This record gives sequence, structure tokens and C-alpha cells, in this order.
Amino acid sequence: MSYMTTNMFALHIWGFKSADQDMRIACEAGWAHADLAWERLMESANQNWVDGNRRQSAWLFWQADLMARIYFGKTDLRRATTAANRAIMEHTKGHHKQAVKYQRIATKIWLTASQSIVDMKVSPRSRSSLFHLRMETLHRDTFHNNMRLRFDRFAAETQETLRDLLNDKGTKHRHFSRWRGERPNVYDDTRKILGACLLIIDQSQT
Repeated sequence: MSYMTTNMFALHIWGFKSADQDMRIACEAGWAHADLAWERLMESANQNWVDGNRRQSAWLFWQADLMARIYFGKTDLRRATTAANRAIMEHTKGHHKQAVKYQRIATKIWLTASQSIVDMKVSPRSRSSLFHLRMETLHRDTFHNNMRLRFDRFAAETQETLRDLLNDKGTKHRHFSRWRGERPNVYDDTRKILGACLLIIDQSQT
């Protein structure tokens, strides 16, 4: 797929324009167009699911899955997330074999979660005061280690959810409903990994 074809397709389907300020900021931070476009597709797909627009949700999840398979590496955790959501959709339609297939894809990719968290590049966070920024700089290793421990907990919860995806009683953990509150305000690997952990359809038992 040529660069021009890719961008025309993305303009009409994958939700960004050349004047998009957030896309410009993300690209300046090192993200590709596909990174933010995938995130937006997943947000919209999840919200449509919540609103009961299942056909539109399925269409958006399909696009996100296609984008992930085209642009992201085979062990990228975001590919597990799209597979998980497709498993849920197939399960709700009674397509058991397809649901199991997508669940297996998701759980297999998620085996790489621990290494992805070890390898993630963490950008400086925006703080409310210069004091916080200085403290982060002085204690960077501790800050990063604590962040990785926190992400390990997110990943562990997601692993439990992936294991219980096809449980008719639902799963223990909430995901999409936590995304906007937890989403990092910087475009780095932490945002990609947290998106992988939380942009999953909520099937919480609560």
C-alpha cells in the first residue's frame, strides 16, 4: 500500500486530517499516524458498544484489527486487544469457534506483556509544578521502576480478562470505563501499553 493510498484511506476511514493538532503532537513525539488512529478507532468502537450500536462497533473493531495487523509488530499488545474484542463480538453472536480462535490469538500475544513493559520507553510526564518535574528527574530510575510495577498490575488484570473472555458471567475487571481516567497525557510507549490493557469491551460482573 503506497504512502498516498494509505493516507487517503486513513483520511476517510481512520479519523485524522492534516490539520489535526493531536496527530501533529503525537507524530512529533515519535508516534506514527497508525498509533493514534488505532487508539481513536478503539475508543469509538468501545463507545458505540456501550451505546448499543453493535453493528457500528463491529465495523470499527474490524478496522482497528486490520490496522493493527498491517502496521504493528506480531507481538504488539494492541493486536491482542483487537483480537480480544473480536472474540467478545463473535461470542455474543454465538459463533463459538471464531470466538475461541480470537481468544487464543489474544492470549498468545499477551504472553509477551512482561517483556513489553520492561522494554517500554517512558517520556517525562507533564506535572503541575516545576518541583514535581525536578523530583522526577532526580529520581528517574525509581519513578520508572514504580511505573513498571503499576503497569505489571494492569497487564495481570488484562491477562485474567483474556482468560475469562468467553465466560457468560462476565469478567472481574473493568477496562474501557477506566481508560479516559487512566490514559497518559504523553505519547509514548506507556500510552500504547495502557491502551492495550484498557481498550477492551467491559464485561464486568459488577
